[in-house]
Amino acid sequence: MSRICYVTFDNQSVSAAVDLFEIVAGTGKPLIVHRVTISQSSDYGDSQAEGVRILIRRATSGYTSGSGGVTPTVGKAATNDASHGMTVEACNTTAAVAGTGSLTTLVSDAFNVQAGFDWFPTPEMRPLFLPGEALIVNLPAAPSDALSMSGTVVVEEL
Repeated sequence: MSRICYVTFDNQSVSAAVDLFEIVAGTGKPLIVHRVTISQSSDYGDSQAEGVRILIRRATSGYTSGSGGVTPTVGKAATNDASHGMTVEACNTTAAVAGTGSLTTLVSDAFNVQAGFDWFPTPEMRPLFLPGEALIVNLPAAPSDALSMSGTVVVEEL
């Protein structure tokens, strides 16, 4: 039976290019991504408005994981669901690289930090990540100044 999980980080200072999320599908448990949201709570003045780029990527086995971040919280949609099999990281200051695998960009976008980012694909557009593959949500360039960022990825573990 599939389970819905919410992977979150809260109020992290981001001042460099980072992998906001790295979520690796567990053995025998592919993932479907339902939603990605990113927000910030520090820059709301007009003079602080800026647009930042964001990439949603697939990493295949053999890629080199990022490092230097925090362990995000994983919440289950149903209290009685079994434990998840994912490996999760957030706000890695060293980004994942292809290594002997590959990194494929699925979504390339930008957002105004005052409005945030909300990617909510239709069911037919939701990407599937096979066991060992990773979802990488990446800010490829540093914001103009440090941002207090939060984020959520909603995944379905099959």
